Amino acid sequence: MPDLQRATRDTGREASSLSEPESHVRGYAAALAGQGIAIRRCERRDLPGVLAIWEEERSEHASIPDRIEDLERLIADASAALLVAERNGAIVGALIAAWDGWRGNMYRLAVRDGQRRNGIATALTRAGEDHLRGRGARRVTALVAHDDGAAGSFWDSVGYPLDPLMGRRVRSI
Repeated sequence: MPDLQRATRDTGREASSLSEPESHVRGYAAALAGQGIAIRRCERRDLPGVLAIWEEERSEHASIPDRIEDLERLIADASAALLVAERNGAIVGALIAAWDGWRGNMYRLAVRDGQRRNGIATALTRAGEDHLRGRGARRVTALVAHDDGAAGSFWDSVGYPLDPLMGRRVRSI
C-alpha cells in the first residue's frame, strides 16, 4: 500500500504519470487534503474514535458490539487494513479492507453524519482497494446488507454492483 499520508500531501505530481488505480487514490486524497482530511491506517490511539463512529453510525443490520481487543488484533494483522479518515484530530470515517489470501473484502464502512457527501467514503474505498491490490487481490467483495438501500446505492456508485447469483457486491481491480 502506498504511503497514504504522502499521497495526501503530494498534490504537485501529475495524475497522468501515475497508474490508473494509484491516480484514483491520490486524486481523492489530494481533494480531501484541501478539506483538512487525511486517509491513513488506524493506529492504537485511534481505536476509541473508530469504536465511537461505529457505535454512532451503526447500521441497523450490525450484529455484535465491537470491542477494542478485536480492533487491536485487526491493526496488528498486516494482511488487513483498518483505514481511517481524520479531520482535525478526530476520526470521521473508517473502513476495514481484509485479505483472505485469495480475495479482498471490505466492510464496516462508516462516515460520521455531517461529514458525508464530501468524498470520504469513496476515498476510503479507493485506499482499501489499493491495499488489497498490493496484497494480490484481483477481486474485492463489499459486505452490504441486502435491504440497506443507502449503502447499496453508495457501493453501486463506486463500481460494486450487486452480484445477483451470489448476493455480494464485487469489483475486479
